[in-house]
Amino acid sequence: MLDRWTMPLTQRPLLRLARWLAAAGVRPDQVTLLAFLVGMLALPLLAWEAYGWALVAVLINRLGDGLDGALARLTRRASDAGGFLDIGLDFVFYAAVVLGFALADPAANALAAAVLLFAFIGTGTSFLAFAIMAARHGLDRPHFPQKAFYYLHGLTEGTETVLALVAFCLWPAHFPVLSGVFAAACLVTTAMRLWGGYATLKALPG
Repeated sequence: MLDRWTMPLTQRPLLRLARWLAAAGVRPDQVTLLAFLVGMLALPLLAWEAYGWALVAVLINRLGDGLDGALARLTRRASDAGGFLDIGLDFVFYAAVVLGFALADPAANALAAAVLLFAFIGTGTSFLAFAIMAARHGLDRPHFPQKAFYYLHGLTEGTETVLALVAFCLWPAHFPVLSGVFAAACLVTTAMRLWGGYATLKALPG
């Protein structure tokens, strides 16, 4: 919901960092992989209840997630392979963070984590499935031309997900409530994407 406003604000600082990395000979896929590896440190850190360090890992991961795309566009190395790697690792990272909270306090968090993972399946599969069809029909990507795939709107996009992960780390004792609210928003997003995607494809000629 917020990505169309937050993404333009982040592009300029990301481009500055990308220029520095390009001068150092760093490739976009290297940034993607390094950001993923750092982000995955959140899983054991959360399990050990080191929430502050887990937050640092989450933020570095999200910075890398924006930086790899900026670097790819700057160096003209944007590719379907890079886009695929980026989104695939993103979903593994999201699931790892949720799992980390389940491991930190299974009695309090396991059920809430399972519900949130269920909701993530809906948001992820709904827009990725539509992205396949959008590519087949040559649909453009309004508001998100920098994305490697068609980005279907919803209540919970990248910005909201980052805010949720940060909130989980800042207030871990409230994870069941916070994750429940976010899961509900994800389920609404799933419904919006399923209906919007179906209606859009149904209206196409042929």
